[in-house]
Formats: sequence, structure tokens, C-alpha cells
Amino acid sequence: MECTINWVPASGMAFIAETGSGHVLTMDGAPDGGGRNLAPRPMETVLAGTGGCTAYDVVLILKRGRHDVRGCQVQVKAERADTEPKVFTRIHMHFTVTGKGLPEAAVARAIQMSHDKYCSASIMLAKTAEITTGFEIVEG
Repeated sequence: MECTINWVPASGMAFIAETGSGHVLTMDGAPDGGGRNLAPRPMETVLAGTGGCTAYDVVLILKRGRHDVRGCQVQVKAERADTEPKVFTRIHMHFTVTGKGLPEAAVARAIQMSHDKYCSASIMLAKTAEITTGFEIVEG
């Protein structure tokens, strides 16, 4: 896996990342750090990537279990250290999983499997952050 990040000098503190799979992602800084707030902060993209990683796992695990999953939303909230490096210290992920007749045990198991075994992003972040999860199931 690889990624190339280029600073866009005329923008202040914006950066364009091109991923090895050929996709582009823009990041920017806060105005108090020289940015113009035109794109997510780099640490926001880390958090978003982690949420995407675990949501992917949960959906895939439920589908492989032949469950009728129709939606998955993860709301991720994080706290960071007050001093440099301002690593994530606490992360809470709340899953809202929608489907027909989804067993609570299957959803809980999928989340736990992602957290413990499959989501490399959250497993890495767990080295500095306490990660907690919660979920609700919506019939639909």
C-alpha cells in the first residue's frame, strides 16, 4: 500500500493525497494553523478511515453470516491528548445497523470481531486510545 501527499502552497496548508489505488483525497488545516478549512483535517481522515474500516468489517461479517443487513452507520467520537503528540486517547464507536430480523448476538459478534481481529485501523489506534463500542439495531 502506498500514498503520495503533495502540499498545495497557494492554499496555505492544504495537501492532496493520491492513493496507490488512484484515488485523491484533499486535507486542510484549521485557520489558526495556516489552513483555510476547505477540507477535513488529517486526523479527521484517520478517524473517518477507522470508521470506514470497521463498518466494512461489520457489513461483510453479517453478509457472510447470511444476515439481511441493509444499512450500517458508525458515529465515531474521539478525544485527543492535550499535549504533543496529540494522539487519540479515547474513541467511542456507535453502530446503527439496519436490516430484517438481525439477531442482536450476530451484530455484537460482528462488531467484536472487527474490533479484536479484522480492523487494522482500530487495532492500531487501540495502542494509544481506549476504544469502546455500542450499537442499536433498526428493523427495516
